[in-house]
Amino acid sequence: MDLRLTGKTAVVTGASRGIGLATVRALVAEGVRVVGAARTVTPELKDSGALPYAVDLGTPEGPAALIAYATAELGGVDFLVNNVGAGDDVHLGGFLSTDDAHWQGTLDINLLSAVRAARAALPGLVERRGAIVNVSSIGARQPGLGPVAYAVAKAGLTAFSKVLAEEFGPQGVRVNTVSPGPVRTAIWEDPDGFGAQLAAAHGAEHATFLADLPQSFGITSGRITEPEEVAALITFLMSDVAGNITGADHLIDGGVVKTV
Repeated sequence: MDLRLTGKTAVVTGASRGIGLATVRALVAEGVRVVGAARTVTPELKDSGALPYAVDLGTPEGPAALIAYATAELGGVDFLVNNVGAGDDVHLGGFLSTDDAHWQGTLDINLLSAVRAARAALPGLVERRGAIVNVSSIGARQPGLGPVAYAVAKAGLTAFSKVLAEEFGPQGVRVNTVSPGPVRTAIWEDPDGFGAQLAAAHGAEHATFLADLPQSFGITSGRITEPEEVAALITFLMSDVAGNITGADHLIDGGVVKTV
């Protein structure tokens, strides 16, 4: 299938690894010129074919600076992928152990970074009839699966996508959400990451916990999602092939969410 993306431009946040890096690579392979933004520019991002940009998107000024840079370097932005999110900073404590600082940090990176990036990018996206994909989580639909601040932030991001789709759809901008379940990234596989914390909380070895994760999460397909699969969905949603898809939340979770 020809996605007809050659010559388009994109900004991808959280681009140093995982879903973000896979999305950068997928877009570059389709002929898209990409600015990949991350707090830390990794060697993999440098070698991806994208223009790397180091920025803290959890700050009020970070997203606007990113869009200004991308607009200047690319001559305009056609696509925005708001993928950055708290993975390293997610903690397993319940509501009463989640203080204001953690709430604010989680909201800043998971929700407000997308709000601020969209605010900066939308004038140009309207002019170019572009598209936005926000990367949320199945935790927005099943908040009991995740830490409270993270789940609430992702639910807000999903609602934000719908609001933008309604307001800017008549102006030619499509906005969609992609909501992954567990994905084979450092969040789950890093020995100091969220997956390792969750394994320890259940009294399990990390490797054993990961092997049992499809069954324990009720993943119908029997395996967790690969970053490249999420990237392929994002890339499709950016293209004109998906030209009448907007305001939708697309699950990619192997069947974890059982409701219609």
